[in-house]
Amino acid sequence: EIHIKEPIEKEVNPRLLPGELLLCEASTVYKYVQEDGSNRGTYGKLVCTNFKISFLDDDSASDDNEPQFKNKIVGENDITLQCVDQIYGVYDEKKKLLTGQLRKYPEKLIIYCKDLRVFNFCLRYTKEEEVKRIVSGIVHHSQTPKLLKRLFLFSYASAAPNNTDGRNQTVMFETLEDWRDELERTKGNVKYKAVTTNEGYRVSEKLPLYFVVPICISEESILKYEGRGIPIWCWSCHNGAALLKMSAFPKEQDDSTSQMQKAFLDGIYKTISKPPYELLKTDDLSSSLPSLQDIQTAYTRFKQLFLIDNSTDFWATDVKWFSLLESTNWLEIIRRVLKKAIEVAECLEMQHTNVLLIEESATDLCCVISSLVQVMMDSYSRTKSGFQSLIQKEWVIGGHGFLDRCNHLHKSEKEEAPVFLLLLNCVWQLVQQYPPAFEFTETYLTVLSDSLYVPIFSTFFFNSQHQRDTNKSGESLKTQSGPFRFLTVWDWSVQFDPKALAFLNNPLYAEKPKPDRSQRKTARFKHQRQLSLPLTQAKPSTKRGFFREETDHLIKNILGKRIGKFINSSDESPNSLREFYDSWHSKPVDYHGLLLPRIDGPEIKVWAQRYLRWIPEAQLHGGGTIATAAKILDLMEEVQSLQVKMDEEHSQAVSGDVHSVPMLRNSARLSSLFPFALLQRQSVKPALPTSTWKDLEDEDDLVKRDDEFVDLSGDML
Repeated sequence: EIHIKEPIEKEVNPRLLPGELLLCEASTVYKYVQEDGSNRGTYGKLVCTNFKISFLDDDSASDDNEPQFKNKIVGENDITLQCVDQIYGVYDEKKKLLTGQLRKYPEKLIIYCKDLRVFNFCLRYTKEEEVKRIVSGIVHHSQTPKLLKRLFLFSYASAAPNNTDGRNQTVMFETLEDWRDELERTKGNVKYKAVTTNEGYRVSEKLPLYFVVPICISEESILKYEGRGIPIWCWSCHNGAALLKMSAFPKEQDDSTSQMQKAFLDGIYKTISKPPYELLKTDDLSSSLPSLQDIQTAYTRFKQLFLIDNSTDFWATDVKWFSLLESTNWLEIIRRVLKKAIEVAECLEMQHTNVLLIEESATDLCCVISSLVQVMMDSYSRTKSGFQSLIQKEWVIGGHGFLDRCNHLHKSEKEEAPVFLLLLNCVWQLVQQYPPAFEFTETYLTVLSDSLYVPIFSTFFFNSQHQRDTNKSGESLKTQSGPFRFLTVWDWSVQFDPKALAFLNNPLYAEKPKPDRSQRKTARFKHQRQLSLPLTQAKPSTKRGFFREETDHLIKNILGKRIGKFINSSDESPNSLREFYDSWHSKPVDYHGLLLPRIDGPEIKVWAQRYLRWIPEAQLHGGGTIATAAKILDLMEEVQSLQVKMDEEHSQAVSGDVHSVPMLRNSARLSSLFPFALLQRQSVKPALPTSTWKDLEDEDDLVKRDDEFVDLSGDML
């Protein structure tokens, strides 16, 4: 028996953005609520445009019961073409990956998304011709290689009115002035200079138009090897020590070329190791951190744990959750990256040493480490505008290949690697360990990760500033001709209205430094609570510390592989690093000073909000950090409304009418899935051990023991 809503009688048409075209559609498509054996769901229309795949049911036609945290561009039943990860067809109860031309069309379609949503569509009741059109259309437009100019980004830019919010405070780093201002802000302008050598991209198409180098570096040196072998400034510490990055020379060279390059590098190193510059420590990230291939492999395994098809699979994996999580190696990579950032921070803060990060292109792991170090050491980077400016500086203008690393064009899976997601996962560890230090919330980070796949913003859809600039000119639909006017993702009003934007700002952000032990204790208690989630790491910390040399030879190797050519104290590094780490953690936290993440044992956690938000079985009823944040927002609204009513003398009046102000959010409806989803249904863990339950799956009476649907309109426990 199938529990369904009646097929929609009235015509429901998709809401199209400027430049969006309807390509194909199918009626009488049945969307399962979740593939859990109950066949609950709703009939509707499945459409594919040049921007998204969308399911339209009768609820789509009304604005009633709209979620509080509504995205104005991408609805809850919308999947942008760039957000589609894999598509499976079900043939006679067997799943098959769909790519390219199809000879036979499936009776069921399963779409796995990069934001970890899973959509199940039944096509049994759809006309055969419509099935052919919609399935082949979805597979073609979301899975096959495409040209850059075919991205919806260009269609939207040419058709949409340019009503961007002028109040955006993010520094874009597209002008020489932006770089000079940043030098002045960090007091780096004494030893470093912003250069115009690459104007017209005459040095390299991979470098930005403007960048900063040590004053002693000549223009000839920059031009000699297309910018390779040149230390490029990232940030200056309060004590004058600077963080630099450098694009390495190719390893496979003939002897004469290799010797010339070595001589050139030696000259550069000697120049920037003399006063007024600090001692220089170089760090080749390709040997001290996992490779991009390792990162991609780990994340591919990791995300499979959250692409849950049904309740049965969820409870089957629950019993072996920790071993599955550990085998992905994703949390270990996060730990190693955070440890490297601590190591760099120790050199800058304690040793007053310049650190030069080296990588083949200096646009992947260099971006991760330099960004993390700045978030840890510079409180400006922990404000919303500061963090956005940091992403612009190090990633967008810095030349991270978003187009290739996110595989937006489906050209080569070999280039794909979740480098930017790795940064957001690392920043999240800091946000959840030290909430008052950040002006933004974990919801902000989650939404930012989702924006990677929304092709109306240019921010994450080019490999370099040069590629963006050369593709900016084009024919416009509204004017005869002219450059495209791309939107930036930092204008959040494009995606959210003011009420929703409130969830991106941290109401408990510490505006002034307040080293308070009680706040630290509270934070730790919250972290321990989070360990009780079914899908977070709670591996007990071993007696052997993460830093102790006898625990793991790998750690020794990581620390030992740093090139210590200009530093004599490299042998003492592990001990001084542990001392630095322990010393900092023994003191009260200055939320506007240096922040060091806790990386021992189970301190590294799964980013629960991003990875569990679509899984009802994993929800905490009435709990979770976001539900707590929503309650705080309610209290703030009450306080603000009281302040309007109160006189200047408010010392005794606060306790008056607290309960008279209506709550904007009904706390009974909140869970850890909020604000991305409200309570969907109560999931009941099977009484039998999971292994036994799996063995008995074929027996009807057990399979039909299903989750109860929670009626949101009623009272809930």
